[in-house]
Amino acid sequence: MKRFLIAAIILVTLAILAFAWWQNGLLAANASNQSPKIFVIKQGEGVREIANNLKSQGLIKDPVVFFIYTRLNGIDKQIQAGDFRLNSSMNMVDVANSLTHGMLDIWVTITEGLRADEIADLLKEKIPSYDESWRATLRANEGYLFPDTYLIPKDADVDLIITLMKNNFEEKYNSVKNTKTTALTDTQTLIVASMVEREARYAQDRPMVASVIMNRLNIGMALQIDAAVQYALGYQNDAKSWWKKDLTFEDLKINSPYNTYKISGLPPTAISNPGLSAIEAALAPSKTDYLYYYSDKQGHLHFATTIEGHNANIKKYGNQ
Repeated sequence: MKRFLIAAIILVTLAILAFAWWQNGLLAANASNQSPKIFVIKQGEGVREIANNLKSQGLIKDPVVFFIYTRLNGIDKQIQAGDFRLNSSMNMVDVANSLTHGMLDIWVTITEGLRADEIADLLKEKIPSYDESWRATLRANEGYLFPDTYLIPKDADVDLIITLMKNNFEEKYNSVKNTKTTALTDTQTLIVASMVEREARYAQDRPMVASVIMNRLNIGMALQIDAAVQYALGYQNDAKSWWKKDLTFEDLKINSPYNTYKISGLPPTAISNPGLSAIEAALAPSKTDYLYYYSDKQGHLHFATTIEGHNANIKKYGNQ
């Protein structure tokens, strides 16, 4: 009986302590401090990391209580990446709920090879201040909208967004510009890089594709870049895509300065916004005699110096 009483007392004591711990964790970290703080949640951060960051910045009392509370209430799945205005006088429940809405800035990821219209579509989805007039401005900066993850104010205008992307482009481009081995201007290099980005799925193929483009330019041969024709064709309503998948012979007849089957030389502007790997390939193409390449079903490219070799690659890899 005595052991049972002792055990009961211990359990009650532990329950009281646990309750007190829990209640304390729900309290404001500093009820008297209402000074605002900007708290940033990065893309991919988990609830444990967020809880520890909140604690280290004096915004909650106990990261374990925060973690358990958000998990039990399903808030962990609603927390968004971005930055939030919080203060230490907010109780933990208010802090947790604030992280599900009310962002000041929004994380937007631009992947390699998107065209300006695709970036416009993404901004339309993500940024509340988006206006359809942005699309034309983005198109005018095709190629310079560097692929990266950006923290964009939710009330941003298009000029701010373009400045963020172009400044990033300039920094990245200048970091590798000293590798340049071609006689192309910077603008021409960017146009080549934009085609390389769309044509070569794998990094190891990109310098080779750049070499094919340069070899064709040097002998006055039409580039015949399918991605440039896709760019000219524009949005495909049936496929809900800006890039038509299977080009027809009729497609290759389109009257456009981007139809590299009909025009000689480079198209007038970039056709996508290339990443650093494609830019490096355009700055320093491989030294080859290749004039052709063929993509198998996995996106691996097979190169040839003659049309006979190209046709042999098509026959060999056409079903792979």
